[in-house]
Amino acid sequence: MVLHPLLGVDEVPAVEPYLGRVGEVFRVFREQDSGCVSYGVRLLDGARWFVKEAVTDRGRLSLDRGWTFHRSVRHRAIVPQVHRIAVEDRWAVVMPWRNGEVLYPATVGGPRDRTAPDSPLARFRALPTARVLDAIDRILDAHLAVEVAGQVAVDFYDGALLYDFTADVVHLVDLDEYRPGPFVVEEERLPGSRRFMAPEEFVQGSVIDTRTTVFTLGRTARLLLDAGDEEQAWRGTPAQQAVIIRATRADPEDRFGHVHDFAAAWRSATAV
Repeated sequence: MVLHPLLGVDEVPAVEPYLGRVGEVFRVFREQDSGCVSYGVRLLDGARWFVKEAVTDRGRLSLDRGWTFHRSVRHRAIVPQVHRIAVEDRWAVVMPWRNGEVLYPATVGGPRDRTAPDSPLARFRALPTARVLDAIDRILDAHLAVEVAGQVAVDFYDGALLYDFTADVVHLVDLDEYRPGPFVVEEERLPGSRRFMAPEEFVQGSVIDTRTTVFTLGRTARLLLDAGDEEQAWRGTPAQQAVIIRATRADPEDRFGHVHDFAAAWRSATAV
């Protein structure tokens, strides 16, 4: 029996040379701030895969956490980690390739202009409102599965959204910092983008639970439905804005208690 060159191998001495032997490496993402290097590889049978390799201790811990998350959560919008390969004392994970563009590429020292007309996020914000709402609904639906699995969102932002402008579909990627909740913040602050993070994520000793995920999702809806980056060009309705205001209140007790409560309120406001 011929083993699959990615799914059938458990250990390689080095990732990139191995990928070059079993297929064509057509994309390399080196300057990532996650401590990982990623590759797009086309195998001899034409199938395309995404391989993410930890190259730092931080990347190793993140991939370990991500592997655990993907064992507990499955959803059509979440790009799964389907196999992992040992590389010395670290790991590389294998995922199916998805077409699309990351709305905000997280590159070390790279361009950070979300407002450039040709940037993925600016082009996404220029889409008809109905398409943006479809993407938000898919993001919410994925997080209903996250909540059912007892997981909470950490480090979710526009850099975790891969949008296929041809098929008009959003995929969720790089959810490696998601973890079982509730949990207590042990460091000075959690990783993530300030634009999406709840106040408690910056406080050592605070409790992170599903209400924190509600805040992040509220910020996601607010930022994706704005035509600009200054939050002064809201494209949604007053009813949707009211749902977001409750979801993003500073005190967790004042938010929706669960993701499913937020999703129900959002969908009700959107159906009006």
